[in-house]
Amino acid sequence: MTNVDEAATASGDSGGPEGKSAKQSKKSMPLWQETILLLVLALLLAVVIKSLFVQAFYIPSPSMEPQFVKNDRILVQKVSYWGSASPSRGDIVVFKDPGGWLPAEESATPSSPLTRFMEKIGLYPTGGHLVKRVIGVGGDRVVCCDSRGRVTVNGKALNEKSYLPKGTAPSQIKFDVTVPKNHLWMMGDNRGFSYDSRGHMGNPGGGFVDQDLVVGKVFALIWPWKRAEIIHRPKTFEDVPDAK
Repeated sequence: MTNVDEAATASGDSGGPEGKSAKQSKKSMPLWQETILLLVLALLLAVVIKSLFVQAFYIPSPSMEPQFVKNDRILVQKVSYWGSASPSRGDIVVFKDPGGWLPAEESATPSSPLTRFMEKIGLYPTGGHLVKRVIGVGGDRVVCCDSRGRVTVNGKALNEKSYLPKGTAPSQIKFDVTVPKNHLWMMGDNRGFSYDSRGHMGNPGGGFVDQDLVVGKVFALIWPWKRAEIIHRPKTFEDVPDAK
């Protein structure tokens, strides 16, 4: 017959040393440790999201008016161009400076250490990039202008009234270019105030932008809230034929 003390010991009763250790090990970590752990996880998640999926940027100039106004905040998705996918005609994209496209003040990084840190982890809009619309992709012949003053791509005239400022000519600069493979012909919507591919035709790169410099496609305007919207590709680009 087993006595009461032996039974308590055999069952790991909380009154014994082993029972106390088990209860202590089940205690949750202190609040300050939980807070630090959550912050670290949040920062890691922010870095992963910025690196692979979505990144915030701000508009540095009026070159994309009326769609975007200077200092607007936009979101760029990166998954659209994963793998073999590439930018399409009509997409608004963010890309790195090919070299000499941005003035010094727009290339400057944030001066505040906190702002620089927040920018790196994706919690503050990034600067030092350009935002333009893809007009031509590799192989396309882009010409300005036809007899009615319209930009044509592979012989198809673009109806750009839906995104150009009212009364703005498609371009006052004449050009006739064929886009090299894996490159893009970029133009701002505010044509009279956009220093884009047209302004760099005399440079070594001919004004073309390497696809590898593209960060991603703009899919949303998020600030100011009253103008927030999802960005869509204009229908006029749906009828553009592929290059022959």
